[in-house]
Amino acid sequence: MINFHTHALWSDGELLPAELARRAEYLGYKALAITDHADFSNLEILIPRICNVCQKLRGSLNIQIIPGVELTHLPPGDIAQAAKEARLLGAQIVVVHGETIVEPVMPGTNLRALESEINILAHPSLITEDEIKLAKEGGGVELTTRKGHSLTNGHIARCAIKYGARLILNTDSHSPSDLIDLSFAQKIALGAGLSETEFLSLMPLCVSKSLTYSVYQRIRLF
Repeated sequence: MINFHTHALWSDGELLPAELARRAEYLGYKALAITDHADFSNLEILIPRICNVCQKLRGSLNIQIIPGVELTHLPPGDIAQAAKEARLLGAQIVVVHGETIVEPVMPGTNLRALESEINILAHPSLITEDEIKLAKEGGGVELTTRKGHSLTNGHIARCAIKYGARLILNTDSHSPSDLIDLSFAQKIALGAGLSETEFLSLMPLCVSKSLTYSVYQRIRLF
């Protein structure tokens, strides 16, 4: 199992990075990204700290801990620049907080995110067909287990399958109870309308025998 969208105490999560990583390892995860919320006010503070703790944890846990960030509620025109700065600071996974139906994210966020150098557009809600087409070549779109955000999983899955967009299933974990096992992840995917074969294709690392390539390279395959 992999999980490329989680939050620690640095934003609105409940756990220290060490506990978050250990709980994920205990549940059998092979890779975990810590992607706390950020905008231009905290990028330079947040990402180096995440990189530092990820480096320290790698030597003591049997799980890949990946430094990342979730760019959140940025004006759409700022997303591309923020993503570039996040990369320069060391973020290996750049997530953008998509246009959910339960939060006032600015219109245009989905489009500008998918036009930028990002990895994942999180919970993109009622994403349009023109937007989902961009995810075939650029960043992937997320199916989520998070309450509220998951209400549009079916629409996202149908659009992605229709246009061959890249999908990944994440938990958007904020608390210990948000981390799930493989069985529950499968139920979420099947509930969104995916087949069992399509579910397995969401998470290439979970069926891989080794992690011989860098995670940054491998996530381009989802």
